[in-house]
Amino acid sequence: MEMIRRTKPLSVAMLFSFAALAMILSGCACMDTSPATVSIARTSSPPPAGACPQISQKDGASIYAMVFPTGNLETGVVMLEKTSPVEVNIDQPFDYIISATNLTTCPLEDVVVKDKLPDGFVIKSATPEAKVGNDGWAVWQLGQIPGGETRNIKVKAAATREGTFMHCANVTYNQLLCMTVAAVSPKLELTKQAPAEVLFCDPIPVTLVVKNPGTGMAKGVTVNDTLPAGLKTTTGEQSVSFDVGMLAPGESQTLTYTAKADKVGEYGSTAKASSAGGLSAEAAAKTIVRQPVLVITKEASDKQYAGRNIAYTITVENKGDAVAKALMITDTVPAGTSFVSASNNGAEVGGTIAWSVGDLAPGKKIEVKAVLRADQIARVSNTATAAAECADGVKATATTEILGIAAILLEVIDIEDPIEVGDNETYVITATNQGSLPDTNIQIVCTLEDAQSYVSATGDTSGTAKGKVITFAPLKSLAPGAKATWRAIVKAEKVGDIRIKVSMTSDQLTRPVEETEATNQY
Repeated sequence: MEMIRRTKPLSVAMLFSFAALAMILSGCACMDTSPATVSIARTSSPPPAGACPQISQKDGASIYAMVFPTGNLETGVVMLEKTSPVEVNIDQPFDYIISATNLTTCPLEDVVVKDKLPDGFVIKSATPEAKVGNDGWAVWQLGQIPGGETRNIKVKAAATREGTFMHCANVTYNQLLCMTVAAVSPKLELTKQAPAEVLFCDPIPVTLVVKNPGTGMAKGVTVNDTLPAGLKTTTGEQSVSFDVGMLAPGESQTLTYTAKADKVGEYGSTAKASSAGGLSAEAAAKTIVRQPVLVITKEASDKQYAGRNIAYTITVENKGDAVAKALMITDTVPAGTSFVSASNNGAEVGGTIAWSVGDLAPGKKIEVKAVLRADQIARVSNTATAAAECADGVKATATTEILGIAAILLEVIDIEDPIEVGDNETYVITATNQGSLPDTNIQIVCTLEDAQSYVSATGDTSGTAKGKVITFAPLKSLAPGAKATWRAIVKAEKVGDIRIKVSMTSDQLTRPVEETEATNQY
């Protein structure tokens, strides 16, 4: 057994198993550095005179092989193998095989195998078909054999006479120096995504996706986006730049940044991608920045009297271009007042009235009302506020002067009614300030009928009489809730249904208050 090393795997029927081939053959540069060991078993008996080397003989068949052009497996290009029976019967067809194996990794072109047919040796058929000339050569045009591959020629032949036949084959071919050059076409594709609308208080997320949909490597890829006026990144930059580097075919890279608008409006920009090879792509996106704008007004009477209610009307309007979400209206109950009621499910907690409105669409308004009681004389300023998501808070104030009012109740009663002529009657005169403001310079005047005459006058101020008229001196001031009392004593002079008339004036009264009291004299 003889060991021969090769560096390229080959398929040789029933004989060879090659794992690798590394060679440079006649200018065809092909290399595979993985080694393999091939064992070739040679028969112990010498081949017939003039025959090619016999590689193997088994089960009545012989295999002969030769490497062209050098005869060496390490440096050869093509190996021809012939497999045929050792003995055949005259005129009985038998099969033999010619195999041509490309020992290189490069293709061989125009491969032609010839087999010299001796006299008395004829070919019945062949696959592929053979062309047999007058010169006795059978020719097969095999065309191209790729590197490492084998082409088999199957022949059915017959011997027409006895004897020993030697038929020799050869091979011709053209070797090619092959080099692979890949023609590729890298491309750039850019997409840009941003929300169509945002609120002014919200950031604007921007996503850029750069992709190479081509067939080659895109090198030195960069993506740039210059933001329009009024728009900056959340870190304050007016432009963003990304160094992507290389993009393999089909590869993409996602890039993101966040922007913030200085004011409401429409913002758009075009991002650009470029590469070192001159490739470019663009993508644009725009975002509308909206904001709700609240306007609030508050109405109330300029003046009100203490003890009375003050009605407030609060109106909130959305003059922006976005929905005012979670709108809340609040109104503080000022000192000197107390809560009475509120419309639209308004609730008072801890001195604050609150209305939870919900959403208010652009161009819409809402009106709420609150009623407070004026508890004391003062100048009351009442401020309402409105707030919503992403809207600037607003407030409005209404001021009301809480005034006092003097409300004097005049009462006159007689004590002894009825009385007998000649007796005295006492009239009690009472003035009560039921208002919220002191009354001043209160004066009482009593007028008697002819059936009565003046006796005396007493009370909170002194009284004098002149004829049938009793006049009490003015009372300088009567506080709210206070009372003043006077007494007039008269004598019954005649029988009759008598009336005494009492008149009261003050600084706060625009006309006298008059009261009469009836007395029956008998």
